[in-house]
Amino acid sequence: MSYADLYLTNSPKIISPTDDSEPLATLFGVPFDSTHSYKPGCRFGPDAIRDAFNNIEIFMPEFGVDLEQSNVKDLGNLQHTVVTQNMIDMVRKTTTELKESSNQLIILGGEHSLTYGSYMSYPKDTGYVVFDAHYDLRDEFADTKLSHAAYLRRIVEERGSENIIHIGARAFVKEELEFLTENNIKTISDSDIRSGNGPKLLEQMTDKFENLYVSIDLDVLDPAFAPGVGNPEAIGITSRELYDMVVALKNKKIKAADIVELNPMFDNGATASLAARMISIIIAMNLK
Repeated sequence: MSYADLYLTNSPKIISPTDDSEPLATLFGVPFDSTHSYKPGCRFGPDAIRDAFNNIEIFMPEFGVDLEQSNVKDLGNLQHTVVTQNMIDMVRKTTTELKESSNQLIILGGEHSLTYGSYMSYPKDTGYVVFDAHYDLRDEFADTKLSHAAYLRRIVEERGSENIIHIGARAFVKEELEFLTENNIKTISDSDIRSGNGPKLLEQMTDKFENLYVSIDLDVLDPAFAPGVGNPEAIGITSRELYDMVVALKNKKIKAADIVELNPMFDNGATASLAARMISIIIAMNLK
């Protein structure tokens, strides 16, 4: 039995118009938010993103791709657990298995701690591009080292920082800034983005990578554009700025991506719709 068969459960699925062709992307969800401390509820995020994806237009002429006529294979959600280590183990085993047979893997969160399992399944030379209002570099948070606020520190400790590019941070503590500086983690600030330099900087920073893993924490956006997140932070970037940054990667091979921290309990539909649009863009760009 495969890990996908063992861990993935039936859930509402993305509606694909055909299953006769090879999937452009394979997708699964991680309904987990047990380390959240502010607004829990992002365990319901994967299905909210699916609902939005099934109801927005996904014809993508700007990339020469019609996702309305393409196969996106949705495998459902991982089994629900409240134990962080169990979730990370399931994500890592499932991702390791699926990446060998998938053109592109898309993971729906759930909280950001899932990325410690998924990104670490890819080779060390895979570039990691993360959009996030927070650095997530605390040594621990709420008395645990396996937390959505500490997952990136665990990655750096295990793998180093040379392949990490962090984008859009505007809310962090002194401990995180010190760790960021000590480890020379490359960053693009929200002020870089507001000045219009973000896309060019991202192109330059990713030039050396053959493959990328892209992680979008939706709280990188200003709450005016993404109210439905677990840890909203005021004075963020716009949805158009996020779009321009993601499209700056159009000439790169995005092997995998995750969309995390959507909390439908506080959403008006805008955040889920934006998450679904980001998925469609990332899949379409990978086909160019």
